[in-house]
Amino acid sequence: MRPDDAGSPGERVLVSACLLGVECRYDGGDRRRREIIDLTSKICAVPVCPEELGGLPTPRQPSEIVGGKGEDVLDGRAKVAFLDGEDVTESFLRGARETLKLARLLAAHKAYLKTNSPSCGPQLGVTAALLARSGIEIVPVE
Repeated sequence: MRPDDAGSPGERVLVSACLLGVECRYDGGDRRRREIIDLTSKICAVPVCPEELGGLPTPRQPSEIVGGKGEDVLDGRAKVAFLDGEDVTESFLRGARETLKLARLLAAHKAYLKTNSPSCGPQLGVTAALLARSGIEIVPVE
């Protein structure tokens, strides 16, 4: 994230909930980032966890995209599976759609998303791909 990515005062911005300290990652932990928490004084941060919005529990098994990237899952050319092989593609797609629905309801045009995630990871994640495809600016956060 770069300082010029901060957004305008009061702007509604989606944020991966784990970056704000919500314990929603697959392992039940978070990826709290002080710089993102500090942004909440400048923007209206809307925490989202697409995997939970898709109906998956926390904690849950780690998952990965099999056969492509997030775009491929959206287009039906790849799937998302837990490491034991259970197909959870529908949950990831549902979570992506619900996240997009929130963005539209709130008129959010930007999303701070956690990298290296099968949901939120830019270029790889299902939700990141759907949001980007819908014209929402993705700001990757380590």
